[in-house]
Amino acid sequence: MLNWEEIETRAIAFQNTWKKTEGDERQDAQTFEKDFMNIFGVDFRSGFHEYQLRLNDGSIGYIDYFLPAKIVIEMKSKGKSLAKAYTQAMDYVHALKPEEQPELVMVCDFDKIELHNLKRDIHYKPFKVSQLKNHIRIFGLLAGYEDKFEEKNEIELNTTASYKMAKLHDLLKEYGYEEHALEIYLVRLLFCLFADDTGIFEKDSFEEYIKSSAKDGSDLAMRMMMLFNILDTPSEKRMKNLSIELNRFRYINGNLFTETLPPAVFDEKMRELLIECCKFDWSKISPAIFGAMFQGVMDQQKRRELGAHYTSEENIMKVIKPLFLDDLYREFEQSKSTKKELEAFHQKISSLKFLDPACGSGNFLILTYQKLRELEFEILKFLKSTAQLSLFDINSKVHINQFYGIEYEPFASEIAKISLLLMKHLMDRKVSNYFGQNIIDFPIKENANILNANALRVEWENVDYILGNPPFVGARMMSKEQSLDMEYVFNKLKGIGDLDYVSAWYFKGAKYLKENSNSKVAFVSTNSICQGEQVAILWKPILKDLECQINFAYKTFTWNNEAKGKAQVHCIIVGLSNKKIKIEEKKIFLKNGKEIKAKNINGYLIDGDNIFVEARKMPLNNNNLIIFGSMANDDGNLILSTSEKEEAIKNYPQIEKYIKKFMGSTEFINNKERWCLWLELKDLSEIRKNKYLLEKIEKVREYREKSSRKQTKELAKTPYQFGEIRQPKTDYILVPRVSSEKREYVPIGFINKEIIGSDAVLIIPTNDITLFSILTSNIHNAWLRAVGGRLKSDYRYSAKIVYNTFPFPELNDILKEKLEKTGKKILEIREKYPNNSYSDLYDTLFMPTDLRKAHQENDKAVWEAYGKKWELGNEEECVAYLMKLYKELKK
Repeated sequence: MLNWEEIETRAIAFQNTWKKTEGDERQDAQTFEKDFMNIFGVDFRSGFHEYQLRLNDGSIGYIDYFLPAKIVIEMKSKGKSLAKAYTQAMDYVHALKPEEQPELVMVCDFDKIELHNLKRDIHYKPFKVSQLKNHIRIFGLLAGYEDKFEEKNEIELNTTASYKMAKLHDLLKEYGYEEHALEIYLVRLLFCLFADDTGIFEKDSFEEYIKSSAKDGSDLAMRMMMLFNILDTPSEKRMKNLSIELNRFRYINGNLFTETLPPAVFDEKMRELLIECCKFDWSKISPAIFGAMFQGVMDQQKRRELGAHYTSEENIMKVIKPLFLDDLYREFEQSKSTKKELEAFHQKISSLKFLDPACGSGNFLILTYQKLRELEFEILKFLKSTAQLSLFDINSKVHINQFYGIEYEPFASEIAKISLLLMKHLMDRKVSNYFGQNIIDFPIKENANILNANALRVEWENVDYILGNPPFVGARMMSKEQSLDMEYVFNKLKGIGDLDYVSAWYFKGAKYLKENSNSKVAFVSTNSICQGEQVAILWKPILKDLECQINFAYKTFTWNNEAKGKAQVHCIIVGLSNKKIKIEEKKIFLKNGKEIKAKNINGYLIDGDNIFVEARKMPLNNNNLIIFGSMANDDGNLILSTSEKEEAIKNYPQIEKYIKKFMGSTEFINNKERWCLWLELKDLSEIRKNKYLLEKIEKVREYREKSSRKQTKELAKTPYQFGEIRQPKTDYILVPRVSSEKREYVPIGFINKEIIGSDAVLIIPTNDITLFSILTSNIHNAWLRAVGGRLKSDYRYSAKIVYNTFPFPELNDILKEKLEKTGKKILEIREKYPNNSYSDLYDTLFMPTDLRKAHQENDKAVWEAYGKKWELGNEEECVAYLMKLYKELKK
């Protein structure tokens, strides 16, 4: 039976032979089938080509290739329907005797392969013939690996592997083997398991070494110490009488096995767990997910959400591609004209340096290294295909010592080092298999430059590209040490108390670019740094004082993966360079996958001038004032649910006149009822006689007196009233402070003065319908989306940043009349849906057609008030125009 390494090598040769064929069923099918079966060591003659049989409808059919009880292959010429081919193949299967019916049905048009496992009822996704090696194990049955392989996705494999290691980790820790020694021991085990399945060691030599230990595990501690020592000893320095069993393990070097660890004593159960780990196919685990895997192994909380912290390749590529990879591939295409140009390009990529100053377990560096090696692989293949390269000249010039990382956690930095080494081995093996020339590098001759330090306190290496995913910690959530880091990086910059921790990496990166003007930087971060007050504080010095420019940006998207219980973080990506670098095409990538070409990308990630909207205490246009609603500050004692209200009135009817409807964002948007006790000074004589009210007031007093806040303690003197009273004497416009991103329009409305607005809403005391029309328009909502803050991904409406900075249009009587008409139309249509909440009516997916049309007519009228012709969905230009207007009005 062939081992998987040999099968994969044959699969690569098959791909190379057939990837450019014309693919004619009559001329090529038999040769294709023969070559395909040879991959698995199957004699083509043990099956049947053009196997004749009578179908169930009485007609005669011919199976292109049939290996009884194993596989039916149906070939079609290139471009023909695989669906029809599958239907035809299944007609053949149903006509076969039960004992002859195959487990596998394969259909192929010489370009794509589609496989169906009938026994397991699995329909695998079609894949290119040129990608066969990546899917080869789903054909394991043909090589004799019956029921030993089940194709799983990366997350499932990661989870399975993690649980196997986690069991062993827990037992070692339970018996007192912990902290640094346990971390290093597990890293070494991981290396050995991976080495056993990927050709670093002889196949299964580590598994056999473990199995040859005593069944009760009593000698395994000493055997592991001996193995670790041997792996750190060059062949020429080993003892002459060393056993064959140990001598078969190659010298690894790289300091992985140098440190002397205390012996880890094993028992029978632990030995069995280690053997169970050996049986898992570690070659299916990408080194890029070792970090996430070990987070789950070492931390029980993270183990419960295995895969949730794994950063998918798709997301990392959002940083890598626009930062450097797209440019390098364009340069590669341009360099193909001569061997000299291509060799110069090869030399260039081998000299590039990369730094991740918050590298964690190395995901970004690992994938960057992999993609650079894949580009180099394309260079070597092109040179070989054009006879400009001999087999003797095939070698890799891209080395892992081009990669630098800084990581605060010691264990994560160790994982980053080992993961890069393992990715190097996989790439060496891939190139070796393709060319049939061994370039595998053992013993290890190079290492990544991973520094265990605080990246904000050390000098960054002189590199070409800086990238990564620095820690996300909110401005009010930082530890004392992190706050000191911010002071260290920003020095005395005003307003840093409002910046998130990740902003320090951007600022330090920008300072780096001022000194190293040919480098580029790109980071992932929470979207908050490009919204609200943080924009002016952070991006004004970066884009002006430090002379940087934004080359590309991904607007808010969800940074997650395919895992169950996935971690959903709403992120942006920003790529920077010094202004001295000429950028041919700046790009803004939108959430829907579209991209916008931009002349200039500002701190709000909008194509527009570098304008910074700064908080204001008063409206820009001397408009109506906007204020917070009233805050109870009562520990819930003055607030009532509907059932509590009804119970209170039932027992104390005289209090009904003191109960008023209480409305916050949730109540307004979701049409829910809540109530409050609204007590005034003029009613004190009656209030003092009521037992229910006295009990409530006493609880408020006790709560406020216990507070450590001086202002709250002072409020204990008036416990019968809300802590902050801002209720207007007139009806008012209510604006929710937080609203879902799923709404194109934030619902706002006119509210009766008898309804108490909570501090979860903003209040504008007015009946002005034209103001309602402007605020509810997409124009104002676009301003909110651009300059307002976010709560996760939801819109956060701010008086100082959104309302007070908004450049309202100048209105004459004609414009006012038009806006009154469109505003009233919106209100009228809302009344047609009394049983629906604003949450229903303003959900983008379910918004009624007539309401949407009314809003669009209102949008058109508001945009005309600015002297502009309204265009549906042209939000980028809208915001850019408003920002220019803001700048003019601010002067």
